[in-house]
Amino acid sequence: MSSHAHGHDHGHSGLIDHRGKLAAVLAITVAVLVVEVVGAVISGSLALLADAAHMLTDVAGLTLGLVAAILTRRPATPERTWGYRRAEVLGAAAQAGVLLAVGLYVLVEGVRRLVSPPEVTSGAMLVFGVIGLVGNLIGMAILATSRGDNLNMRAAFLEVVNDALGSVAVLVAAGVIATTGWLRADAVASLVIGVLIIPRTLRLLRETVHVLLESTPKDLDLTLVRSRLCAMPHVQGVHDLHATQVATALPVFTAHVVVDDSCFHDGHLAGMLDEIQRCMADEFDVVHSTIQFEAVSHSAHERSMHA
Repeated sequence: MSSHAHGHDHGHSGLIDHRGKLAAVLAITVAVLVVEVVGAVISGSLALLADAAHMLTDVAGLTLGLVAAILTRRPATPERTWGYRRAEVLGAAAQAGVLLAVGLYVLVEGVRRLVSPPEVTSGAMLVFGVIGLVGNLIGMAILATSRGDNLNMRAAFLEVVNDALGSVAVLVAAGVIATTGWLRADAVASLVIGVLIIPRTLRLLRETVHVLLESTPKDLDLTLVRSRLCAMPHVQGVHDLHATQVATALPVFTAHVVVDDSCFHDGHLAGMLDEIQRCMADEFDVVHSTIQFEAVSHSAHERSMHA
């Protein structure tokens, strides 16, 4: 006998709409990108041009994030019963990949500039670096309150923070070059940025891979879940426990629950199903649970691959 979860809406109801914020930040980032390219042409600054190239990759990442945010609003269909909720995770993984590539590029380029520092015009660097930083700070302010909502928004926020670090590096390097003439300041600043970017990016990438591999959500202890269910009246055992995460804050759980044979005749099952699903929702924060009840005598027909 199979009893499963209630009629929850698996579409976009309850989702926070981030499309407007992402679109605004994307527009700001594109504007800053154009300004930095103009600044690089005027000043002949390789640092500004490199930061512009860096921002170009962030524009691509933010575009991926916006597309993902649009897709997650699409309703569920018989072919896609969760809609496009997983697009959030795919978008975050793609952005993490872009960020990792940028971080590695910054490190390699930083080492190259240590060996052969380029000539730059520090005054123009300062002017256009300030413009870039102001744009980045506005973008960070727009995304700050939403960065914890899901992986996609966290990735987008990291993109903007990454941009801000690049602008700060340009300003610091320009200031040092203007006051001391030490051209390698630009390379040192770039290496610091790379060291800051890569660890955060690897953490984000690890989290997205964790979801894509359908691993058990980190805050869900299946050993504790098994013990809690086995402690319920009439439950003789629990097996085939599986828990995955479709997207942020959307864990799903399935289990086979072995109960007394008498439960299939005395009407206990309906109340037990309510109790188990209430337990999963209230104690483990899992709303979408699918429970299959089995009689003790059913074990003779079960395959041996139990979890």
